[in-house]
Amino acid sequence: MTEQIAGRRVVTNLALSLDGHYAAPDNPLDMSWVMPYAVTDVARDHLTSLWETATTALLGRINAEGFLGFWPTVIGMEGADPRDEGFAKWLVDTDKVVLSSTLDQAPWERTAIVDEPAADAVADLKATEGGDILVLSSASVIKALLVADKVDRLALTVFPVFLGGGPRLFDDGLPAGRWTLVSQTAGEHGTLALVYDRVR
Repeated sequence: MTEQIAGRRVVTNLALSLDGHYAAPDNPLDMSWVMPYAVTDVARDHLTSLWETATTALLGRINAEGFLGFWPTVIGMEGADPRDEGFAKWLVDTDKVVLSSTLDQAPWERTAIVDEPAADAVADLKATEGGDILVLSSASVIKALLVADKVDRLALTVFPVFLGGGPRLFDDGLPAGRWTLVSQTAGEHGTLALVYDRVR
């Protein structure tokens, strides 16, 4: 059992523009630039490969509200891609941890609200039994975990778009370290899926 506990990885997933931004400068909540690429086979297969080994989803409050407001509606939706429906079912059924200082109780099933730094929440989760801890597109959480050097696997989808500004994932001052590329897939519209593991 100790081998399994030691093996819980923190896996982060985020979409980036080619010029290194995860959100547009004028409206950070507008993700319309992602949509043409998020429905490609590469992007869907990439996400599937991440959630299939995960037993916990870790989200910030804003992302939780977006994800958990939309994805359950995909289940049983006419014409839904099976990979999208698979992810939606996983998200509903899996344990979820939402980092928030404003939510008192979770409006979603199988969800714990945690008001503590991301690195502390991850340390608590890694001390329990389970599969990967998947951080889903919550940039503030991912950035905090990168600063604390708590990310074991960094998954990125890079879309061939310049946003011309906006927040960046990789700010100056991150801990120096090496990463190894474990998979790379290119697909339609120039979508690129990359997975890196932290070398420790």
